[in-house]
Amino acid sequence: MGARAAGDPGGVSQEPVCQVASDSGEFPIGTAVHRGPDTYHPGGGYERWSLDLTNATDSGCGNIHPVLVLVDEKRKLRPAQIQLEFHDGARWRPVPFEKTDQDENLGVFDDGFPGFSVGPGKTVTVRVRLAFTSDTRPGHVVAAAALVQRRDDDGDWVGESRDYPFDIVAGGGGRTRPGLAEELARTGPSGALLGLGATAAALLLCGGALVRGARR
Repeated sequence: MGARAAGDPGGVSQEPVCQVASDSGEFPIGTAVHRGPDTYHPGGGYERWSLDLTNATDSGCGNIHPVLVLVDEKRKLRPAQIQLEFHDGARWRPVPFEKTDQDENLGVFDDGFPGFSVGPGKTVTVRVRLAFTSDTRPGHVVAAAALVQRRDDDGDWVGESRDYPFDIVAGGGGRTRPGLAEELARTGPSGALLGLGATAAALLLCGGALVRGARR
């Protein structure tokens, strides 16, 4: 199974198809965070990592939009403090965040982009860069990516990554122990922390607006 960068042929969606057996219980697109640092510094500039989107089915899957969910332990992180961009194969695009009534921060990989396309048995690697403004408070944060296939004004939830935990630490410093964060991102979800957040992210993209009462 070969990896393909987002800008290579097949990296940009042309047809909104994504098929998987209804009784399989598995998402059609596997998602993994790669080389994410375990420490960020407020005002310290971008840290780069990537999302791998792997199609385990026999058919193509297009119009795929990752949705990143950030949940900080103290629930003090604000959307304006998060600086996230993704590369569509041609240029970097900004990812604006919105805050939910559960104090989760949700960011859709959109900005007019038609979405990623992943061929059968293929992997598309999406480059990401993330930073936090200088007024961001130190604390522990857990991130996870949900994948939604957009279909006009509707959509299907087609993938979800494991949790990616990291810390925002005051003071300078560089990238620290990327291997640890990558390992943690593959060890399994933390449970209740992001389970509902990823659902809200899917609702945000599929419905065009956050359904604030869906989790009550």
